[in-house]
Amino acid sequence: MSSFSVWHWAIVLLIIGVPVFFAVRSAVKPSQTPSTLVGIGGWLMLLAILQALAPLRTLVDLANSAEGYRQLMTQPNGALAAYGEIALNLAFLALQVAVLLSLLSRSHRFPRLFLYQWLAIPLLFILDTLWISSIMGVPVSQVNVGQALLGLLVSFVVTGLWVAYVYRSVRVRNTFTRQTASVQAVNA
Repeated sequence: MSSFSVWHWAIVLLIIGVPVFFAVRSAVKPSQTPSTLVGIGGWLMLLAILQALAPLRTLVDLANSAEGYRQLMTQPNGALAAYGEIALNLAFLALQVAVLLSLLSRSHRFPRLFLYQWLAIPLLFILDTLWISSIMGVPVSQVNVGQALLGLLVSFVVTGLWVAYVYRSVRVRNTFTRQTASVQAVNA
């Protein structure tokens, strides 16, 4: 095992292990008054910050891929492959913005939308891989790059931890209660 891979795994352990340690530690100490846990604070504040940065990261990833898209356009069917991949990324960006808006408005839909965003991570990767493979006529094994798969796995695991937090947190349950006017009218 090379020293790079040892450092790599140490960093991954820190990125995943430290938040898990603190989440478990804070979960062990129940609050005296759960009803006071309302609003975007505590761990939910960190999630809100990360969710606000997520669309920016997607835009930066798209911008960083611009040169690759230009090169892909010169290949047969390359334009179709590039436009399809861009469309998938823009759809994911729209989902991220919808999740952010539901978080900021304290909508009761936030937990479900956040779950959908988590499930979209591997779905987007699979659809993108299949799209590029079929349009470009190359085997799937040549489309997947190991580093992209590792990034996907880390993103999926970390976001999965946040999904678990969203569905178990008293603060989240107390905060995301706002319903749209149409839902309020139906309930009345």
